[in-house]
Amino acid sequence: MKDAGDFDDVIAFAWDGPAGAVAEAARLLLLDSLGCMIAGLGHATPRRFADALALTMPGAIRLPGCGAGLAEAGAAAVLASAMCWDEANEGLARAHGRPGLAVAPLCIAALAAGRVSLRAAHDAFALGYEIAARAGEIWRIRPGMHVDGSWHALGAAAAAARLAGGDAAEVARAVRLAACQIPFALYAPIAAGLDGRNSYPAHAVLLGAMAAAAARAGMDAPANGLAEARRIALLHEAPAVSAPAGEWLIEQAYIKPFAGVRHAHYAAAAALELRATIADRLADVAAVRLETYAEALRYAANRAPMRAIQAQFSLSWAVAAALMQGDLGPAAYTDVALADPALRRLEALVELAEDTALTKAEQRGARLIVTLADGETHHASIGAMAGDPGQALNAEAVLAKCQRFAGPVIGEAQMARLAALILAEDGAVPRRFFGAA
Repeated sequence: MKDAGDFDDVIAFAWDGPAGAVAEAARLLLLDSLGCMIAGLGHATPRRFADALALTMPGAIRLPGCGAGLAEAGAAAVLASAMCWDEANEGLARAHGRPGLAVAPLCIAALAAGRVSLRAAHDAFALGYEIAARAGEIWRIRPGMHVDGSWHALGAAAAAARLAGGDAAEVARAVRLAACQIPFALYAPIAAGLDGRNSYPAHAVLLGAMAAAAARAGMDAPANGLAEARRIALLHEAPAVSAPAGEWLIEQAYIKPFAGVRHAHYAAAAALELRATIADRLADVAAVRLETYAEALRYAANRAPMRAIQAQFSLSWAVAAALMQGDLGPAAYTDVALADPALRRLEALVELAEDTALTKAEQRGARLIVTLADGETHHASIGAMAGDPGQALNAEAVLAKCQRFAGPVIGEAQMARLAALILAEDGAVPRRFFGAA
């Protein structure tokens, strides 16, 4: 029986990258990831992170809004942290996480360094994503843990080795090396309202880059490392199950239409549906009940959030913000929003309950019931929604999201230029990737 973590067949399958519609979906996913990175750099802490890393990783890459230049690995680490800052980046439901979170930043940093072609970056992104996606299926975290920064390192290792010009054997060694060092991280910072969680993806980037360098030097590790780590760290004894080679998981990824944990998107969509009817009567709302699946309640039941990261993982905040603002974007998590008494009143009214039918069917969705002071009730139910399999965001929607989130940071013209570059199948990469053409 093949060891969990023996990805040789997946590497062979994904080596030349996808074609046709799958390739287009992969490019859109990379573009959305880039938009999230740039949007994250609009916040002060990721920029300070860049300055701090520049002390030990100085280089020529200038990230938007950052004063100090960074080496490629440092730039990728900062981009990974920025990518999840607004909690608006991609994910894969079957992996229960974001396979591109440590892969996309390495590819963008390599482009910014002028070291690889656009096609090479696309191929490395797809390869790394397929490895990370399957690692996510295998590495099922325990309560109290957080996925970011763990199995992502295997995808980062594959992408870094491929970007370095390694062959399939070198990529496989890099993945094996990362698998023997795979960590797990805690959910604790989110519950405490602390943003240290946003450094987890940077750890995965750097672990992947180091594993790729070790593989290039000829180092190796056994193929059963991930299976051993799974047994020792997660206490799983049952055999791991993951998608076989030949199935493009990158095609199944979701792109978020909103900012905030994906589990809260269904609640937000239901709130927006109701808002069309009750927008002028929000002051009359007397009760709100949200029914959703168990996993959403487990990861996103934060109440009365005081910090942005708590609100990003709060079902009740998503409902209140969507009702108040008519959206669930970065503006939902600003200090102004967090101090809004009307928004806080609505959040406090939200009752959270499990929809056991959704849980049993392993389906995502939400039902929202709003009761007004006069007893009038309104309800909305959301099942599959934008971003889910079969309802992928199209290019127009992704471009609009990038402009909405990242345009304020670098300007709409620059965002449009970068979008055109990333969506091209191949072509010249400008010497100043983030700067003017």
